[in-house]
Amino acid sequence: MSTVKKSVTNWAEVMQGNYGVPTITLKSGKGLVVTDTAGKKYLDFLGGIATNVLGHAHPVIVKAVSKQIATLGHVSNFYSHPSGIALAAKLQELTGDKNARVFFCNSGAEANEAALKLSRKTGRSRIVATTGSFHGRTMGALSLTGQPSKRNPFKPLLKNVKHVTFGDITAMRKAVNKKTAMVIVEPIMGEAGVIVPPFGYLRELRDICNEQGALLVFDCVQTGIGRTGTWFGYEEEKISPDVITLAKGLGGGLPLGAMITLGSNSPQFSTGEHGTTFGGNPVAAAAGLAALEFITKANLLSSVKSYEKRLKIKLSVVKGVIQVRGRGLLIGIVLDGDYAKNLAAKLADRGILVNAANENTIRIAPALIVSKIQIDKFIMIFRQCIQEVDHG
Repeated sequence: MSTVKKSVTNWAEVMQGNYGVPTITLKSGKGLVVTDTAGKKYLDFLGGIATNVLGHAHPVIVKAVSKQIATLGHVSNFYSHPSGIALAAKLQELTGDKNARVFFCNSGAEANEAALKLSRKTGRSRIVATTGSFHGRTMGALSLTGQPSKRNPFKPLLKNVKHVTFGDITAMRKAVNKKTAMVIVEPIMGEAGVIVPPFGYLRELRDICNEQGALLVFDCVQTGIGRTGTWFGYEEEKISPDVITLAKGLGGGLPLGAMITLGSNSPQFSTGEHGTTFGGNPVAAAAGLAALEFITKANLLSSVKSYEKRLKIKLSVVKGVIQVRGRGLLIGIVLDGDYAKNLAAKLADRGILVNAANENTIRIAPALIVSKIQIDKFIMIFRQCIQEVDHG
């Protein structure tokens, strides 16, 4: 007979301790406003870590998912379905490359695992990534991740992965050679604190990879789906990688990732070489397609760039802020001390949800449907909280 309690409400009684115990339990949301179990409302400026591109319970997502689940749910990878084909076609269109080919999965880590596995088809095994990067927590993706605190407890990891300083093209040029299978970078490092490389860095990476015959992989998991004001986050340098990895915003809030190969010379998986049971299932694909179509129809990329300017101008003059970096609605607010966690907690108390990306950086990634009123409310409360918080 089962002895499981029927009314357990304590997180620690039933969950693994890998996240610690959350201080807030959310039960509902509409747009950018979420409500906890005590009835308190918050302005969600983290967006599920850059995932809820259209906020919570957006009508187009609700309609698409409801229609799809009432029509066809899960089909596995033995069969195709219209939503998956339509979404892949839309992504191909957004890349501007008729040779683009899509593999759907469930998360950014899985997308990067697919890219890692694909790189083996070059006949090489050496990989170059960057210090401070984040590419996922599965063992292959973790091997690419350049954060010792996440890597060290799980060694040994994959061999032949070298990490060099992000933004340092000289270090990259020294590291990449004829034995390198792939170079993987984030166009903007998100988990490291929203760090933007010098302009021209991505283009020079393209040149290096061309010279050495290595694949260039852009991890666009955080920068993609309009987050930075472009579809993927690298377009400003007017180049293309060999592989794009996506997740987070791609599913409009549902679990969905993708690996996209570009160009006619990128390696491809052959039948049976890779797969996934749930990846690109009809429901998630329908949500993703609805999200992309709404972003296009509502011209949200334009408003994203406009709000970036507003946030940077107004936050950069706030006392205690020494830099506002990032692009679009992926913004890192750098503080004059190591009190980001205290400030994030203070903002939550005042009804604003953000993330302390590191000890001195607040990361925000609100839904692309955020309004000017909500942007200004965030700025006002941020200005108040940074003066009130304990800077110790």
